Amino acid sequence: MFVRKKKNRSGLVSVQVIDKSSGTYRVKQTIGSSSDILEVERLVEKGKKWIESYKGELKLDLDGLKKQTHNILDNISELSLCGPDMLLGKIFDEIGFNKISSPLFKPLVLSRVENPTSKLKTTDYWKKYYNTEVGVVNIYRYLDKLHDNEQDLVQRISFEHTRKILGGSIQMLFYDVTTIYFEAEQEDELRRTGFSKDGKHQHPQIVLGLLVSNGGYPLAYDVFEGNKYEGETMLPIIDSFKEKYGFQQITIVADAGLINNRNIADLEERSYQYILGARIKNETKSIKEKILSLKLANGQSSVISKNESSKLIINYSDKRAGKDSHNRKRGLTRLEKQIKSGKLTKANINNRGYNKYLKMKGKVSIEIDRDKLEEDTKWDGLKGYQTNADMPPSKIIENYKHLWKIEKAFRISKHDLKIRPIFHRIEKRIESHICLSFVAYKIYKELERQLEIKKAGISPEKAIDIARTIYKIKIDINSKESVEKLLLLKDEQKWLAQLFELV
Repeated sequence: MFVRKKKNRSGLVSVQVIDKSSGTYRVKQTIGSSSDILEVERLVEKGKKWIESYKGELKLDLDGLKKQTHNILDNISELSLCGPDMLLGKIFDEIGFNKISSPLFKPLVLSRVENPTSKLKTTDYWKKYYNTEVGVVNIYRYLDKLHDNEQDLVQRISFEHTRKILGGSIQMLFYDVTTIYFEAEQEDELRRTGFSKDGKHQHPQIVLGLLVSNGGYPLAYDVFEGNKYEGETMLPIIDSFKEKYGFQQITIVADAGLINNRNIADLEERSYQYILGARIKNETKSIKEKILSLKLANGQSSVISKNESSKLIINYSDKRAGKDSHNRKRGLTRLEKQIKSGKLTKANINNRGYNKYLKMKGKVSIEIDRDKLEEDTKWDGLKGYQTNADMPPSKIIENYKHLWKIEKAFRISKHDLKIRPIFHRIEKRIESHICLSFVAYKIYKELERQLEIKKAGISPEKAIDIARTIYKIKIDINSKESVEKLLLLKDEQKWLAQLFELV
């Protein structure tokens, strides 16, 4: 603050105390006015004394305020994390999972999104950040209840919400499987060794089948023995789904790895429409000749009839051709290096990956089969789709491309939501763990969808990271009364709270 002399139109000089602490000049006090020079100077001195007096009073007020603030801070009885529960809990309720009244269901699900870890570490996390104590034995007991009483309701809630956000209609179903291995040596009825998509063939595992809608929203899942052929997992899930929700017409989209002639026959027998990845190199000689005789430009497709009910859509892409060529050259380079080093033996002559280009020469020599290599180049850029659906080729291809979203679902579940490692050994608790992960993925997808609608410009992971920084404090006024305060201190915290109307 300072004293200012301001000359008025009347000729008088006003003496004022000016405050500019807020960034703008503001009259704090008018001391007086005069046209007499000596009187003006006396008023200036009076203004200076006013400032000194005011600062003294302010200091006394500040000392009292500091003491009062310390007293308030001394009475803080609780500091707890609340942002994830506010954000993810809101989405949990909006989907409809709050229909499941078990008190442990919601916190277990939200923990898989917010801080996925073992059940034991989850109880430590709750105690540290939420001031909540739950015994791990109580969690195990609840997992048994979830398995016995609530799994079907979980999937129904997810289905109903997905149907709602898709405008009331679900016509395309996308199916794929993955494997989840265990850090264990002993097998049991569920955990069996089998073909592992993670390359962990020596570990017991389970097979997880997942059914999603267009957009990648989860609809249903099932758990199978680890040695189950993945092609045998699809129809049980789809049949159950159709019966449960009363679908009359469904179009199934699946990868070539899940399909054989028996599966296709079963799909047609059940009157399912299907769009399947085709192994065009395994087709009959006549069909392969037709495929290789096609002269397709980039992006063009052609239809080849297989039988009365099924057809092949053959599509060519320059980008795919470049990728096929690049991958083959890279595999060939690796084989050539291994041949020179003498690391390849008779055991390596198989049809796995690029080993299919190897052949025996004489009794001991291994070399590259150049004829087979040259033959393989003819297929570069070609992709096949087998279907009985009455759709244009472009629509068939477009729908098939949505399969990458189910691959993303498995990637998110395995890495972001850390579906494994699974520390349970009892079958029903393993299945309950999968159920919790299914719900966690549903919440993740709904958060992703809402962020896109709101044009937030951030990922679900970033939104969750911001939520993890939002706390609340509890201050005891006396033995019976207390006050809680949400701490929104940073701009990004305030922005997130406003975006999702959390306060």
